[in-house]
Amino acid sequence: MSQLPPKTVSELLVNWQAGDDEALRAVLPLVYDELRRVAHHHLQKERPDHTLQSTALVHETYLRLEKQGAGQFQNREHFVAVCAQLMRQILVEYARSRNAAKRDGGYRLTLDDGLAFKTRSVDMVALDDALNELAKLDALQSRIVELRFFGGLSIEETSRALNISPTTVKRYWTTARLWLHHELSKSTKP
Repeated sequence: MSQLPPKTVSELLVNWQAGDDEALRAVLPLVYDELRRVAHHHLQKERPDHTLQSTALVHETYLRLEKQGAGQFQNREHFVAVCAQLMRQILVEYARSRNAAKRDGGYRLTLDDGLAFKTRSVDMVALDDALNELAKLDALQSRIVELRFFGGLSIEETSRALNISPTTVKRYWTTARLWLHHELSKSTKP
């Protein structure tokens, strides 16, 4: 008896959209290492004594996906990008609750990858607020920051996930970094 070839992530995502709840469970092992890499990328930017671990962040993301129900995913990159966005939301919620419990709770991360903040930390909540403001001005630039900074996607991966050219990603990435630098600089001044 011959075995059927394994389904691709894209095929499983289509099946999940069509109502096959088992398809999401089948996708997870296929993208698990990639999601752990994204989670690790997120957590490296957090405070050193953070209580969440990469595995817990991936699992919380999975639970949220399952709770939300099937989404419209174009491909593997798009699925990972949505998961990266969920991870950002989870970390921001965690930071907000921590800050509420302890004034200026110190939820800090270091912006790198050319964001011009290599020598200082910024507050995760302030960054989230700035990204939300950027999204009001230019949703695509905000999305590029999410995918590049929070998702750890390369220029090429971001290009494929958003279905735009790598040149456009580079241009918007540069503009968004400058805008964020300006906004976050304003929020830290007394």
